[in-house]
Amino acid sequence: MRATRMTTLVTLLAVTGLGVAACGSDKSSSDSTTTVAPAASVAPADSTADTAATGDTTATTGDAGTGTTCDASKAPATLTKVKLQLQWFTQAQFAGYYAAIEEGCYAEQGLDVEILEGGVDIVPQTVLADGQADFAIAWVPKALASREAGADIVDIAQVYQRSGTLQVSFKNKGIKTSADFKGKKIGNWGFGNEYEIFASLAKNGLAVSDVTLLAQQFDMSGLLSGDIDAAEAMTYNEYAQLLETMNPDTGKLYSPDDLNVVSYEDEGVGMLQDAIWADGKKLASDATYKDTAVKFVTASLKGWSYCRDNPESCRDIVVSKGSKLGATHQLWQMNEVNKLIWPAEGGVGHIDTAAWDRTVKIALETPNADGAKIITKDPGADAYTNDIVDAALAVLQTEGVDVSGTGWTPIEVTLTEGGA
Repeated sequence: MRATRMTTLVTLLAVTGLGVAACGSDKSSSDSTTTVAPAASVAPADSTADTAATGDTTATTGDAGTGTTCDASKAPATLTKVKLQLQWFTQAQFAGYYAAIEEGCYAEQGLDVEILEGGVDIVPQTVLADGQADFAIAWVPKALASREAGADIVDIAQVYQRSGTLQVSFKNKGIKTSADFKGKKIGNWGFGNEYEIFASLAKNGLAVSDVTLLAQQFDMSGLLSGDIDAAEAMTYNEYAQLLETMNPDTGKLYSPDDLNVVSYEDEGVGMLQDAIWADGKKLASDATYKDTAVKFVTASLKGWSYCRDNPESCRDIVVSKGSKLGATHQLWQMNEVNKLIWPAEGGVGHIDTAAWDRTVKIALETPNADGAKIITKDPGADAYTNDIVDAALAVLQTEGVDVSGTGWTPIEVTLTEGGA
């Protein structure tokens, strides 16, 4: 989810450590709440931020052991070794790739995949461009900035169809839309995660000087302490961390009713996020690498289809791999990530031209805090290709895999204190 270059911020908040655990007490608690994330994360919508903050209850689906399956017994005697670089630490944001290993999807395609964890100082698209990984997961605007700087990388599968970025505030701050950012303290992580914030300011005719930008830890501590009026959050991570935190005034967990949520997808400035990127030079010149890319995308998308059908199983896989946040948090995250992927109208991973063009347009028009644009020129037609993913989708459809998920519905998740 993180990591490209750090943009200069107007005001810096002291960062005392990496917040990889949920805010609040780590002790066990019987207090829990069943909530859903902002409805905007399910699909593009015209709803207001007030509607997004409340959400609505959905039926439980996706029992473990159903739907998509893989068969590792089909693996050839010799497997091709592949390295995949993630953007961040192990969590359900990447569950489809872990599931593709555990369920034998990669082996079925003749691949032996090693997953490389990300972190604060790791730029996945740079790792890919430097030849230290075969494929990488990165947000599109971040990768386009790296591409403009010389990284020969190509988007070969757009796994996330929608943006999951939010700005969250307590209701007493009166921040219902991004137009209300004026005069407020707006938190962000930097590293390219702030692009949608700047895009929303530009859309509303606000200058950077109209807000106070604060460097935010990778948690919600700044919001809880009152240092930040509106904190950056992902539907699948930091928003849940807040809902897993005890409200000292009530003795119960915070609920969506306590909050206002601005969804950048609803604001019309959501940009494409998690995608599979490949080495552009190798795609053009190495037939073996291109064949491996098709097999890798085929197995990866099968892993994501498995996680759609079996969210609890994928929660367990991620937890077993050492996720730093607990089981209920990871189930929430799995459910919210599924909302960003499904339904996939053109097939999971297919790169929608309109969504791509919107992302490029916003990146070309949006100035950062230092006045520079995210990118200064159109990345061109070579920055993405549907050839790989469409070949993968054809394989999956032949196998009878549901690649669109049009009948999928989210599950309900009961959050507990600390996400344990």
